[in-house]
Formats: sequence, structure tokens, C-alpha cells
Amino acid sequence: MKQNLIEKIAQKYAFDISENSLLKSGDYISIRPAHIMTHDNTGAVMNKFRAIGAVEMNNPRQPVFTLDHNVQDKSADNLKKYLNIEKFADEMGVDFYPAGRGIGHQIMCEEGYALPGTMVVASDSHSNMYGGLGVLGTPVVRTDAAAIWATGRTWWQIPPVVKVILNGKLNPGVTGKDVILTLCGHFNNDEALNTAIEFAGNGIKTLSVDSRLTIANMTTEWGALAGVFPIDDTTIAWLERRREVIEKRGLAGVKSDVDGIGTHPRINASTIAGLRDNYLSADEDAFYLKEITLDLSTVRPHISGPGHVKTMHSLNSVKYKNIKINKAYLVSCVNSREEDLEEAANVVKGQKIADHVKFYIAAASKEVQAESENSGDWRILLDAGAIALPPGCGPCIGLGAGLLEEGEVGISATNRNFKGRMGHPNALAYLASPATVTSSAIKGYIVSDTDYEDTPLIAAIKINQKLKTDSGELNILDGFHTSVIGELIYCHQDNLNTDGIFPGKYTYLDDFTHEQQAQVVMENYDPEFGEIVNETDILAGGYNFGTGSSREQAATALKYRGIQLVIAGSFSETYKRNALNNGYLLIESAELIDDLKEKFGDAKLTLKTKLKIVISFKKATIDFNDKIYKISAIGEAAQELIISEGLENWVRTQISQK
Repeated sequence: MKQNLIEKIAQKYAFDISENSLLKSGDYISIRPAHIMTHDNTGAVMNKFRAIGAVEMNNPRQPVFTLDHNVQDKSADNLKKYLNIEKFADEMGVDFYPAGRGIGHQIMCEEGYALPGTMVVASDSHSNMYGGLGVLGTPVVRTDAAAIWATGRTWWQIPPVVKVILNGKLNPGVTGKDVILTLCGHFNNDEALNTAIEFAGNGIKTLSVDSRLTIANMTTEWGALAGVFPIDDTTIAWLERRREVIEKRGLAGVKSDVDGIGTHPRINASTIAGLRDNYLSADEDAFYLKEITLDLSTVRPHISGPGHVKTMHSLNSVKYKNIKINKAYLVSCVNSREEDLEEAANVVKGQKIADHVKFYIAAASKEVQAESENSGDWRILLDAGAIALPPGCGPCIGLGAGLLEEGEVGISATNRNFKGRMGHPNALAYLASPATVTSSAIKGYIVSDTDYEDTPLIAAIKINQKLKTDSGELNILDGFHTSVIGELIYCHQDNLNTDGIFPGKYTYLDDFTHEQQAQVVMENYDPEFGEIVNETDILAGGYNFGTGSSREQAATALKYRGIQLVIAGSFSETYKRNALNNGYLLIESAELIDDLKEKFGDAKLTLKTKLKIVISFKKATIDFNDKIYKISAIGEAAQELIISEGLENWVRTQISQK
């Protein structure tokens, strides 16, 4: 069987699979990632870690702590929080990077934790960024992070993989940020939702690593769980330059991970030589669910927003609208590296920031700022009137100085412009490249720094049909059912959000019992749901089931109501993780849901079909209405979580066995 790059890296980091097993999209696996990064949320993970009875790290070399989100907050409470995290890191022997060193994702790249061909996770949604270096970077939730600390492992389901083919070359003045804004804005109907993106094409060799990191970072906003570039000569050359920088600076910042005097434990001559001689790549004729092609030469500078990255406008279409701005931002993990600061400095050319505009800059890391200072770019920006913030997240996440006030308009080189994220909910935020942000800050309204002609975008998408294969009967662990049977309950709605499943007004009632959860489940979606369903029923929903907030009660409430499991066309990935982490099974079957939509329509919010559905885990099939549907195998990693009644109990078992 042929494998794509995502499947190959997952295979490399899967735990305890048979020697002849070749993993594919849809498989549930136990993973042992190379590293797990947590930032300011380390304190919350510490609480989960202790609550499950863990007292030591399974492998102190696996976690990395970086303080980066709320670095401007000098209050006693925040300083105490940061000190507690530092003390915990010291007690556990974990590599620790204090506030001011930089944004965690940038540190993971600079310090070689995100090495090409590895799998690296983080308790943060922008861990996709590591894919710019050929790393399978993907987010996990805090319970997963605690599990990895305690056992070295958590679970993962390999997502469908989409191949994005970048051909041609960008025109001068067009950047990697414009590429990802174009992909998000042009393919804006969930084409990438809950998939992993694998980039390919002859245009990749023309993109710097900084551009690749930008594009990979914002595959998160496109809805993807990962965005991975191939490993090539550009990747290796970047590592060589990092090695030179590290040798010049010495080993400052590397606390307990040095394997020899003068040798960095990850970025060194030996590791680079090993990568140059042998790195993973996709097999020819590997399967991809979709193939998207984009001609880079037809990409033009764009802005996104306000309010959503899926709304894009060419700069030509807005330059006569005179969209006046109050604030501009060159900050965040997506666009505050040396290349970005240089791009902004080149735009300034002795000009000054408009009198009515505040222009905030923050380097992605202390090292990036030092390099920018050495090159003179940092000074150019300050002399123009930019306001410097410490290396860290800050206004991107709505923390610290420079937030948008009511009625204000901002343009930012960050990755998110959701309503209220960067300040007041009645402010407007647009996204753009560093060059566009800087030129707009100078002019006082949104404008490009270069003239160009709009041309039709050359882009296309192809959906591939995967051949149905019979993988034979699957191994079923003791304690896990070989099959389940129940009456099918059908709720047709697509994008059924967590507030519809479990009302937000109950979320923070700490004494809300399991029985009470069961009583109010689906209350906002259909008040009659609780009277219609019975215990042992099986629920079928629409597409993107469980979207919205991360409240885990939206999964547990259905479990406590006695619904055996949920089938949907697709699930929100966060909902899926919360369900399985609580020992509750979800199954995806687009074919079944399409048939249900055709058969039953949408006349009733909740339909009691009075039809039996049989799910065979041994054969990986659904039998309904005289038709057999193939489903992804429920692998042993998922079975273990169901048997254990969730991830925390599974971790306790692992600790006790150890």
C-alpha cells in the first residue's frame, strides 16, 4: 500500500503497531510524539497531571515549556503563576523558556524540537506551523498533554489528507501570507476542514522556510489539523544556518538537554547529515482525498476580513474605498520573523507612520529581534514611529497593550481576526501581509505598497474516490464489544454546535450532576429530544457535528443520556477528542448520512426512525436498511479508551502498571 507523507510520519511515531501494519487515514493509533509544547496553559495541564495521580514525567526530554501568551502582565498573580511553572519545570527536569524568550512555536523551530520528519504536538492550535519544516505538527487538548507527560503517549486518528499543489512562482511584492489568505478565501466552503494538508508542486522550491512557516501556520484558520511541506534542500539549508547561529551564540537557553560540550542536542552536524541522506517523502501514487492546485503567479496581495479569514478582498478592490485605520500590527507567530521585519523595513524607506495610527511590532523571539537589530531593520521601524512590544503573543490574542477599542479599525499581520479577539467586539480587524500592514500604517488607510494588475486566479480542486477495501476482521480487545445494535435516532442538522447539544448556561455549574446533564442534552436544538429518545438508541447527525466551543459536556451529556454512540458525516475535531477522552465513541460515515438526508429530509429536528442499525466493529461495517456501509476501523488505541472509560482512567492504569 502506498502512503502519503502524513501517514508515513504517523507510522514512525505510532506506538506498538504490528511490524507489517501500514497505517492510513482513518486509523486510530496510540502516538508517542517527539515533543509536546505547552505555554501559559502549562499551569492548567499541571493540575490535570496531578489530578490523575502522576508524580513524574515519563520522559523529561519530551515536554517543552514556553511562557509567551501573557508576557506583558506584570501583576503579582501572573508572576506567581509563571514562577510556579518554572519551579515545576525544574522539579521535573523539563526544558523551560521564560517570558521574553519568544513565542513557543518559534522556539520549537529555532531550538530544533521541531525537526523535519518528526511528529510534534502542542496544546495550542497553531502547532500546524511546524509543518513549514516538514514536521507533522498538530494540536492536542490539555488532557492529552497531561497524558503525554505521564505516559509519553496519547491517541490520534489519522485525518483525511488533502494534497495542495503549488506551481509557478510568486511575483515581486506577493508573499506567503498572500498565498494562505488566497487559499482560505478562495476555497472557503470547508474544503480543508478536519483534514491534514500536504503541500507539493514545483512552486515549493521558490518559497523560503519563513514563507512556508507562515502558510503552514494558517492552515489552522483554513480548518486543517496539520499543514506539512516536503523536506527538501531549502529545509536542510535552513537547519545549517540555524546550526551556525547556535554555534555563534553558544548554548544559552538550552537547559538540560546537552549531550556534549559545544554540541546542540538537536541541531548539529550529525542530525543534519542524517536528514540530508535519509528523509521521509510521500510515495508516488499515494492516495489523497482531494487535490487542490494553485498557480502562484496568479496570486495577488489580498486582505481578509473583517471578522473572518474566509472573507478576502484584493487590494486593488479596496484602495479607492479609503478604509481608514487606527492601529496596525506586525506581531504573532505567523508573521514576525526576520524576513517579515525586513519586508516591513523595506516599505518604510524613510517615511513616518501616520499621525493617527499606532503601529505595534513584536518579534517572534528574542533571537529574531536581535537579528533584526543587527541588520538595522528594527531601528528603521522604530524611527518611523513603531511601538515595540516584547517578544510574545500579546494583542494577537487580546492581551496587553495596543488592543482595538470600540469603533476602531485595525490591520494586522496576525492569523486571526475574529470579532472581539484583538479587542472590543465592535472593532474591525483585517489581516494582511507585513508589507501591506506597514504601507497602510504609513498612509493611514488600507493600501498596497506596490501597483499591480488583478488577473484571474488559476486554481482548481479535484475530489478523489477511494476504493473500498476489505481489511479482514479486526482484533477486538477484551472488554470491547464486537458489535452494537440499537434504534436509529436522526437529527439532520449540519454544524450542530456544542451550545445546541449542551446549553452554555450550564457549563460552569461545577455541581451539575451526570443525571442533570442527561436531562438537558440537546435542549437548545430540540426541547423534545429528551422525550423522544431511549437508552441504547444510536444517534445519527449531520456534518461538522459538535462545532463551536470546547465544552466537554456536549459529549458526556449524550453518553449519560444513554445514547450508545453518535454517527455523523463529520465531527468537529475538538468534539471528537473530548468524546473519546471521556470514553465515548463517535463514528463517521458520510455515505450513511447522505442516504439519511435523502430518505428522511429535514422536516423534524429529531426523528425516531423505528429502524434498527447494527455496527460491527470486527468487520468495520454499518448495517442499516438493507445496506452495508464501510467505516474506519476502531483501532486498539480507541478501544482501550472506551474500555477504560476515558483517557484519564487509562493514564491511571498505565501509571499503576508502571
